Amino acid sequence: MRYQKIYPAAICFSVFLIVTGLLLGEPSSVLPGLWKIILTEDALITDYVEIAGIAAAFVNSALVTLISLGILYLSREPLNGFTLVELGLMSGFALFGKNIANIWPIIAGTFLYTRVRKEPFGKYASVSLLATALSPVVSYVALDNGWGNLGLGILIGLVVGFVLPPLSAYTYKIQNGMNLYNMGFACGLLAMILVPVMTSLGATPEVAHHWAEGYNVQLGLFLTVLCGLLILLGFFFSGRPAWAAWAGYRRLLLTTGRAPSDYLRMFGPAPTLINTGVNGLIGMSFILLTGGDLNGPTLGGILTIMGFSAFGKHARNILPVMLGVVLGGVFMHWNINQSSVQLAMLFGTTLAPISGYFGWPFGLVAGFLHSSVVLHAGTPVEGINLYNNGFSGGLLAIVLYPIISEAIRHRKPELQDEDYFDTIEHDEPILPPSRRE
Repeated sequence: MRYQKIYPAAICFSVFLIVTGLLLGEPSSVLPGLWKIILTEDALITDYVEIAGIAAAFVNSALVTLISLGILYLSREPLNGFTLVELGLMSGFALFGKNIANIWPIIAGTFLYTRVRKEPFGKYASVSLLATALSPVVSYVALDNGWGNLGLGILIGLVVGFVLPPLSAYTYKIQNGMNLYNMGFACGLLAMILVPVMTSLGATPEVAHHWAEGYNVQLGLFLTVLCGLLILLGFFFSGRPAWAAWAGYRRLLLTTGRAPSDYLRMFGPAPTLINTGVNGLIGMSFILLTGGDLNGPTLGGILTIMGFSAFGKHARNILPVMLGVVLGGVFMHWNINQSSVQLAMLFGTTLAPISGYFGWPFGLVAGFLHSSVVLHAGTPVEGINLYNNGFSGGLLAIVLYPIISEAIRHRKPELQDEDYFDTIEHDEPILPPSRRE
């Protein structure tokens, strides 16, 4: 019951999204825009702001956030810092890939998994939401001209939702907490099986590129107001003196960010709110200073950073990684303001624990390598894994971790069984797969 305020706060955030969308866009475009979003194949990069307008995109984001909140509430999943991660991811990716229709088959597949396992759905509610990274495969199979089949799309979504809980539990182990987007890595592995099978059956999935431009002023104002409100709430409206909130935030900056790092439990709401607002401003500043575009995908990346501000990311461990991506733009044969590189700069902060644990020089190296690896990591899966940066980050974490820990720094953070337990001590623990009987 410690974090029940997350529910009204998430509802207020959803209302804020709707109001902002209606103010910045055309209210009359909402319903036609939502219908267009539902009927669009959602392979990367499909910017809902570009294809349906800012009003429909923001309303879709708000509705997906409310759906996610309802699932968490009905499943009675314990609330903690990772709850904010889930809401940040769902609201962010609902601007470019997830919608109020294509997420349901995957969620239902995870529910079916819990029925087979005879376990409470609450243990896997977060997995069901994050597994919707593969929502584009549902849209593609259901809608593709000449191959579309609604029933088959639902069936594949059920299969995806069913197999990702055990798969993601094992991929979490091998990354040693160095890749915050574990589900992105698990979804990437599954997509590398799905796409070849689908192609052999006659499908022709292709990457997309719908990218809105010209919204920097409107969306910049939206983000500035949102982040400013969060910082003010942290300092003055969280039940702690401003000096205590600042002291807590300074302590938060000293953490490594290695998963699992529940900042809400470790430091309380005030430092977490400040961290969220500061990180959102950092993400926006990097996009604008490098000549990028604020739109559905980049706003989704910033909201994802803000969500993970309650679970591992802070200014000291994300800045080196982001600067590493910028350095890639200096030395590599691509431009820093390319759409895919802008997303790499934001989502590449999945490798923040490498910077936080081993030091900022290794964060620079991780970001530099990620800037190129991510450009090719999505090629085999044809854009159906929305968490492509998580897949790339997982590959790099698996490679960099043994090299740094064994050959250079001799620091080896091993995941123990207790790392698989829920982070709130009074809740029922989630056992690792090897101990579930």
